[in-house]
Amino acid sequence: MKQITLWLVILMVGLKAIAQVEKVKFGDVMPAFSYTDENGVLVKSSALKNKVVLINFFATWCGPCLQELPLITEKIWQPYKNNERFVLLVVGRDHTLQEVSSFKAKKQLPFPLYADKGKPIYNLFATQYIPRNYLIDTNGIIIYTSIGFEATEFETMLALLKKRLQ
Repeated sequence: MKQITLWLVILMVGLKAIAQVEKVKFGDVMPAFSYTDENGVLVKSSALKNKVVLINFFATWCGPCLQELPLITEKIWQPYKNNERFVLLVVGRDHTLQEVSSFKAKKQLPFPLYADKGKPIYNLFATQYIPRNYLIDTNGIIIYTSIGFEATEFETMLALLKKRLQ
């Protein structure tokens, strides 16, 4: 009985810790935010209405992020970059525009990167841990979330994205 009680306590503490880092979850409406595009134009998230949106939060120093970004290029950006129903937002958590621009050039990334200095966008979604992905449907509902990088989890997200864009 003591072991069961101990495991229940551990489980509850773990779930509480997860809840503290998640501000939005599967089934929630995407929070409203704005970002500056590569041309310096302010874009409101309301402009993403009727689009399938993938938001990826990364940092230039993050090892798992560096593993994931080439897959985003190959398996998401290349096949869907011309799909008018799709928007990819790769957001540098707590990075300036200059930092993400330099990183993009250094890594030769073909897709836009967006700065989030001070984490105003990231803080709407979570409190810690990257990389993070949020897939949002055309109604603005979060239909997938992930924390960290794991190849099979990435493939799960990719399959859901493909299904939504068919």
